[in-house]
Amino acid sequence: MTCEKGGVCMGAKKGGLKDAISWLPQEVLGDILSLVPTKLAASTSVLSKKWRNVFALVHNLDFDDSIFLQPEKGKIERDVVREGFRNFVDRTLALQGASPINKLSLGFHILKYSEMADMARWICNVVERGVLEVDLDVWTNCQLSLPSELFTSKTLVKLTLGTHICLGKIPPGVALPALKSLSIYSIFFTVDDLCDVLLPGCPVLEDLYVCHEEQEGSPFCISSRTIKSLSVYYDFEPEIYCMGGMSFDAPNLVSLEYRDYALAEYPQVNLESLVEARLDIHYSKRMRRPDLTGLIVGVSNIETLHLSPASADVISRCVKHGLPLPVFNNLVYLSFGSDNKRGWKLLPCLLKQSPKLETLIIQGLDGYTGDVTIRLLKGKVLHVIGSGGTAKELEQLKSFLGGTICLELARVDDCKPLGI
Repeated sequence: MTCEKGGVCMGAKKGGLKDAISWLPQEVLGDILSLVPTKLAASTSVLSKKWRNVFALVHNLDFDDSIFLQPEKGKIERDVVREGFRNFVDRTLALQGASPINKLSLGFHILKYSEMADMARWICNVVERGVLEVDLDVWTNCQLSLPSELFTSKTLVKLTLGTHICLGKIPPGVALPALKSLSIYSIFFTVDDLCDVLLPGCPVLEDLYVCHEEQEGSPFCISSRTIKSLSVYYDFEPEIYCMGGMSFDAPNLVSLEYRDYALAEYPQVNLESLVEARLDIHYSKRMRRPDLTGLIVGVSNIETLHLSPASADVISRCVKHGLPLPVFNNLVYLSFGSDNKRGWKLLPCLLKQSPKLETLIIQGLDGYTGDVTIRLLKGKVLHVIGSGGTAKELEQLKSFLGGTICLELARVDDCKPLGI
């Protein structure tokens, strides 16, 4: 093959665009195939021996059986399709041999115990090849057992586990020395396996995401000395018989996002390094007298606080029933929203307990966007950004913050809505 001036290859010109692609370095072709669906990438292996070698260089694998399982298919047809899917995964992994892999994404419906062995075999294959990221989205009515090799990977950096499954006992001796990010979607652990077995085996873990939707889950205690970012999303109302509390023991945590229904208590909240918190706490009629004391005191050292309208409402309820608001000595930025009078009554109380506050974001005022500078009675200047609100509502806001307040209106380009 010869190349003309300007880098156009004669062989490529004669063979057209397909030849031009074929002449690219195999490593580049492997990167390209890593960007397309695995099924499509695997189909290139039938073109020639060279393309079989290229497919071995694909470093991202994505398998999802849901695209094969259509509701209208009969049982026999579904069984054939499921067998075809398992064979496809086996053949794909065999084609790749022992080549390194960056990411495995697996969506798999397990209908019988024998299929659990298939999944374990696939996971062990990529662990042996030094996988960096594993994303498991598994559906099963059985108690799920994951292979111990997954919990002793020396290369795994990011792990995602889901969805709505009961995880069997995590094997002892968890050792994930490179894991920095762990995401858990509706996984039900055995007793305290998350905090007592899994997390202690992740010495460099920085990001933890725990989500439960539609049904009650656990844990009710999250403990880690290494995590810096924590997101907890619990979207269920606790039942009367199991209304307990929630504890956070994360002394090096910097950022917290927490959505939940207000609980009976927060017995331990150790967040001494926390800088920013987003709270979206909802009131439940099943818990008429929640106690947020531990939570509010535990986050009182933060510099930035985002309170959703639901949080403003439930904290205000607690204040009415005796919750003493702590002094937020380091708070300089407060984002506050409310959709009822009870929530708005909390605002002046928060301002009184925030001596260093510099910026207040107000949301929930319809029809007006403005930038307001408020000079309080003691000469303190507070920068207030309002998102929405009529002139009458702004006057109400002035009455909340003090009678002798000067308003200077300016344009605001963007105000990000509250909520997680």
